[in-house]
Amino acid sequence: MSKRANGEGSIYHYKPRNCYCGELYIGVDTNGKKKIKKFYGKTKKEVKEKMETYKLLNPINKAAINEYTVATWFNYWLWNIKKREIKPKTFERYECIYRNYIKGSEIANIPLYKFKLNNLQAYYNRLSDNGKSPSIIKTINEKLKSSMIDAEKNGYIEKNYCQLVNLPKEKIKEKKIEVFTIEQQEKFLEIIKGHEFEILFLLALGTGLRRGELLALRWSDIDFENKTINVDSNIQQAYIFEDEETKRLEKIEQEPKTINSFRTVPIPSKVLDKLQEHKQKQEQYKLAFQERYIDNDFVICDKYGKALDVKRPTRMFYSIQKKMGIPEDEKIKFHGLRKTYATRLFEKEVPPKTVQMLLGHSEISITLDIYTQVMENKKIEAIEKIDDIF
Repeated sequence: MSKRANGEGSIYHYKPRNCYCGELYIGVDTNGKKKIKKFYGKTKKEVKEKMETYKLLNPINKAAINEYTVATWFNYWLWNIKKREIKPKTFERYECIYRNYIKGSEIANIPLYKFKLNNLQAYYNRLSDNGKSPSIIKTINEKLKSSMIDAEKNGYIEKNYCQLVNLPKEKIKEKKIEVFTIEQQEKFLEIIKGHEFEILFLLALGTGLRRGELLALRWSDIDFENKTINVDSNIQQAYIFEDEETKRLEKIEQEPKTINSFRTVPIPSKVLDKLQEHKQKQEQYKLAFQERYIDNDFVICDKYGKALDVKRPTRMFYSIQKKMGIPEDEKIKFHGLRKTYATRLFEKEVPPKTVQMLLGHSEISITLDIYTQVMENKKIEAIEKIDDIF
């Protein structure tokens, strides 16, 4: 069946009234929602005549399309198209961009068919002049460009100017190496001995799993015989949007975003021993709390079996670094344990491609970024060794 053109409408049998109903798209409201006009009749012919009469008196097609502004289109696209494709955490980021940089902005009320390159360029220049960073402007453009791709497909715009606009260049900053040195790592391992969540930190440092992957880890994912972990899920905290006014914060367990994140990771023998000790401790909690214990098979949980709050590992990690005497401005994020794992592998001359597979990076470039930082230190060491010759 060929696709109906804009403004052609559709006719179907309407059971509640035992008649025929025709629906005609006549534009969008101020919130970017489709406006549909309905026509009823005893026969298809009667309905079609009513629709044709309406169209003669109220020209649609181009006029209806012209009702979309940049903001109403982005809003419609976000809720009716993009929301079906992306995960809640990603939707939250898109919604944030809409709320802060599209809705109510200087480009918001420009009709789509009048939206040109100069409008977009002027807006980005203004944001830059007002102190918005190049990375923020780049993010706005990425999201807006994605919406305009669908607008172009639908014939609402002739060209996607987001692909032609000049974006401000990001200043090259010296990257902070967010990893522990070997000395810091040894001190860290000493301090976490006997910590309630020692196993969480050992797994992060010994397997390179992401925070969400660690929190979603179940005993059924661990193969003690082959000393491996099967990674196939993660836990995130995100807002679930019912509509534009209603949202609730929820803990969500979901599959990884990319195919490379599904992986099997070896467990170092010492970490495996600690895992077995941790399992025995959990069994004791089950016996002690009985029906109060919620058995979801989680490896990382509180003493009642409940999954940890997503932000708790980071808070505990910062507290441990304080005990280590690391200054506030030199503290590394929880993700730094994952980078530390990669760094130790590179120091042992494990090939980057192998490290990529172990970390579950979607692109080798992400892995090589860490590798480059490690090699920078190696170059300095090499020069010092040459110095000894003289």
